Amino acid sequence: MKTFTLMIAAAMVVAGPAVTPAFAAPPASAAADYAVGAQYDTTHVYVPQDQFDTFVASFVATFGGTTSKQGEFQVTPTPSLTKSQLVLTPSGTVSVFGFKTPIPYPFGDERTGYLTTDLDAAVTSAVAHGAVRRLESFPDPIGRDSVIQWPGGVNMQLYWHTAKPNYAPLTTVPENRIYLTADAAPAFLKSWTGFAHARIMADDKAAPGAEIGEPGKTIRRVSLDSGYGKMVVYVSDGQLPWPYGRDMTGYEVTDLAATLAKAGAAGVETLVEPFATGQRQSAIVRFPGGYIAEIHSDKVG
Repeated sequence: MKTFTLMIAAAMVVAGPAVTPAFAAPPASAAADYAVGAQYDTTHVYVPQDQFDTFVASFVATFGGTTSKQGEFQVTPTPSLTKSQLVLTPSGTVSVFGFKTPIPYPFGDERTGYLTTDLDAAVTSAVAHGAVRRLESFPDPIGRDSVIQWPGGVNMQLYWHTAKPNYAPLTTVPENRIYLTADAAPAFLKSWTGFAHARIMADDKAAPGAEIGEPGKTIRRVSLDSGYGKMVVYVSDGQLPWPYGRDMTGYEVTDLAATLAKAGAAGVETLVEPFATGQRQSAIVRFPGGYIAEIHSDKVG
């Protein structure tokens, strides 16, 4: 059975990084940190299979980078078939799926895939910190996979490789963008910071609501960093205008205008025109196939 992690293995061949021997798993502990590094984390992008190649081409045209060899695999523990490919860019990696069969539950709404040093121990730790398993962990020829859910309905995949991959660090680390109400945010933040050993880099309890399409309101914006990469949690009344809340990942670039020009030439639609907030200039775009993402430059001249 071939699973999500098979695409990572294929990417190692294409991108050319060395593969080191399998590393010893630490003992399972709620206090241990099982992160490997942000360069091993991917956003999961599901697109119609007939728009698969167009999406991949547009993503590479926008951010640069390389791809793994495209293939058709069973990436779930129950029968299914999908096109699958990794797109590795300096601004972050996506795992792309174009299912040719119906997508088995619970796959399709997990936002990210995170490499861990020990899957079973990581899942045990996640559960100890308030997550629930959405299915039993399942093996594949090169590792193991699981899907979990955090308070607030935040779904993630955790996975493990028999042989440790060795990727160069990203030029810029993308943000996992999470939208929650005040009912869910405290439990999620407690769970995630405990599991991921995440540091709260900023906690603005009176950020401008215009950042998420709610001008005239204030929101809470929490920025975190961990071995799993960056995360920003927006806490609001949940009355979000489209497309806010549909953007799972924010990509940092050096020149936003130049990146949007490349994106537009590749068929990417700008849904929210660039706007400035503090020292950030931000826009929201939609790629062919429907993937919605935020793109930003963190320093406005």
